[in-house]
Amino acid sequence: MTGRRPGNIRWIILALILAASFISYSLRTNMSIVAESMMNDLGFDTIQLGTIAAAFALGYAVFQFPGGILGTRFGARRVITTIAVIWGLLAIAVALVPGPDVMSVGAIVTTLVVIRFLVGVSHAPIFPCTSGGTIANWFPVGSWGLPNGLQSTGLTLGAAATAPLLVMLLEAYGWRQALLYTAPSAFVLAAVWWWYVRDYPKQHKSVDAAELALIDAGRPPPEAVETKGSWKVALANRNVLLLTISYFCMNYVFYLFFTWFFIYLVDVRGFPNQQAGLFTSAQWILGAVGATAGGFLCDRMIERYGFRYGPRRLSATSLVLCGVFLFAGAVSGNVTLAIVCLCLSFGCTQLTEASYWTAAISIAGRHAAEASGIMNTGGNLIGVFGGLMVPLIAEAFGWTAAVASGSIFAFTGAALWLFIRADEPMIESEAVAAPKAVHAG
Repeated sequence: MTGRRPGNIRWIILALILAASFISYSLRTNMSIVAESMMNDLGFDTIQLGTIAAAFALGYAVFQFPGGILGTRFGARRVITTIAVIWGLLAIAVALVPGPDVMSVGAIVTTLVVIRFLVGVSHAPIFPCTSGGTIANWFPVGSWGLPNGLQSTGLTLGAAATAPLLVMLLEAYGWRQALLYTAPSAFVLAAVWWWYVRDYPKQHKSVDAAELALIDAGRPPPEAVETKGSWKVALANRNVLLLTISYFCMNYVFYLFFTWFFIYLVDVRGFPNQQAGLFTSAQWILGAVGATAGGFLCDRMIERYGFRYGPRRLSATSLVLCGVFLFAGAVSGNVTLAIVCLCLSFGCTQLTEASYWTAAISIAGRHAAEASGIMNTGGNLIGVFGGLMVPLIAEAFGWTAAVASGSIFAFTGAALWLFIRADEPMIESEAVAAPKAVHAG
């Protein structure tokens, strides 16, 4: 038994996390693809669309922290199963919103604001629960970067698949049917997740002793797991707060692409829907490459430089490149160069994802769901302001200024990483046996 190779159940769990991320992002990005058709059909304008987009971001941001607490209280198995069912129901609800022959435009916008707020609420718990919970529980200490990076790959591939698929369904059947045809994926996810996933490896009957020993090596003793008021400790922790502000800055760029890239390509750069859908898909595919590479590099850099300098070097460098590419894409008069630079800018945002989530796990230990919820709250509050800021800046100063505004946030997020110490546990008893840095300079 001592020489037995560990099993691979943790990788099957990760595959299901990727599937959950894929479906979550396909069902939350769907409206940005059909928005142009919805505006024409339902009679609202881009400022009202910005309000609807901000409603999603508000619900998503506000319920990150409660989502992390729910994950700690009830476990990711119950929480993800429940919210996946809600995702499917809300996708159907958007498709069934009445037209202007039944309701006024104001009532339609109000209805969509409420529904998209609830979409944000229902999607909010997924990453605090899966990253701060499932990945933290199912993967060995110091090996959280790649799983977190691959989780981001799942979400970007979901968004990449959504653009061409929805454009095809949109042109064949209309925006309502396009949303209805994609909704059932959420119900399938809920059933499979409940059937196979468990909150801890020891609860899964297929996990062997060798795999369990590998996963649990270097973790704090069981008596350190329950710490009353850990969410208050996380909320007051300097490193958690700095991580949150930096994530806030990075996500301004993310939301700029998430909400406006397809519309920017059609309305500003003059691409037809199908071509814009392909470019939007290319942006997300490049994001998937960045997320996977970021996860791999994060683990390697932690092994080489330790938890303090590894995530810092990767994220700060990536955010500087993100800002440079974004500015170049915004100001370029060459359409091809602009699209290449903008897609590279988005890819650089995804290079940082694994570092953010791994740093949160390292700082918070067993309470990573709460810390991740705080970080993702800050990271998504910017979607509320960004959803409104981008069209307002575009209206006042033009789309070049609106897109280039993200560079300021990218550079600020990079600077904040210089002060984040992911090697400092917020609760001393939660310290893990982290890999030692070969070189900490």
